Amino acid sequence: MPWDSVPWFVEGAAEHSSEITRLLAYAAFGGSEGIVGSADLQVRALTSPAAAVQVTTGACAITNKAPGSAYQSYAGRLPVAEQVAVAATGVSARSDLIVARIENPFSQGESWPLPSDPKVGPYIFTRVISGVPKTTVDVKQVRPGDSAIALARIDLPPNTASITAAMITDLREMVQPRRERRVYPLFTPTAEFLFPEDGVWRDWPNVARVNVRIPKWATRVQIVTTIGGLGLFNALVRAEVQHFLGDSVWGGHPTTIDDDQGGGLRRLTQVVASTVDVPPSMRGTTQPLFLKTWMSTDHTGDLRVDDRSAIVHDVEFQEAPELDGGV
Repeated sequence: MPWDSVPWFVEGAAEHSSEITRLLAYAAFGGSEGIVGSADLQVRALTSPAAAVQVTTGACAITNKAPGSAYQSYAGRLPVAEQVAVAATGVSARSDLIVARIENPFSQGESWPLPSDPKVGPYIFTRVISGVPKTTVDVKQVRPGDSAIALARIDLPPNTASITAAMITDLREMVQPRRERRVYPLFTPTAEFLFPEDGVWRDWPNVARVNVRIPKWATRVQIVTTIGGLGLFNALVRAEVQHFLGDSVWGGHPTTIDDDQGGGLRRLTQVVASTVDVPPSMRGTTQPLFLKTWMSTDHTGDLRVDDRSAIVHDVEFQEAPELDGGV
């Protein structure tokens, strides 16, 4: 009989196997594994550092790694925060991996001990895999046969019995991170100029301002703005352009315009790119996206955009693991 004889779902007295049920979970998770919500299963130092860490509440998907278990996943939930002991170090430093692991003795090929009560288990645990290489970022690097996901790595110095936040490296990945991309093409019928008068940051070009709705789940945004046909004229130009999202002082990394093409009218294409964390206060709100430009007073050239220019904002909101309930 080549098929698993009872597919999901058959009526009557048919008995559905655990393998078929785990197949359903695998399909629901898209074959991926990781945390479900962006704030789930964070590994944190205790408020008063000690030889332990706290794992926050959350849920996860874990792929079944047992032999012959292709296309199977487990779904796990930690409803109450858990404190996990971490052994102190001696004269040598040590790195430990904190994982969520399935220990199912009934799955073919597994050798985990039977729980005291098979009805309630437990079959999922937070475990410490001690003494891993400091470069470890995935369970499969040290225990490829485990049905487990990495939550964090703790790098302990010698003679250490208390875990601090600086020792913890977050390794969580999301099982199905959401993404939402929007493109805003903008044009101006009249010229907008910027002159190097006082060397301060200006909201420019004004046509680049748009209102952007931020998804409730977004923890990060990547913005690429292209200014095509940016005009430079009268003399050499040196300037910097920066993204801002929201009316507060909150922006990405400045991009430099450093021109040495002489004093005639010339045009170039300028790209401004930013990756910025979205604070919780901005999620689910509508915020202005705009550019600020600074011009050096050491150069006397001018900038302009006009009816031969085009500005395109390419905005992608992303859901990624976050720390401490917000960024």
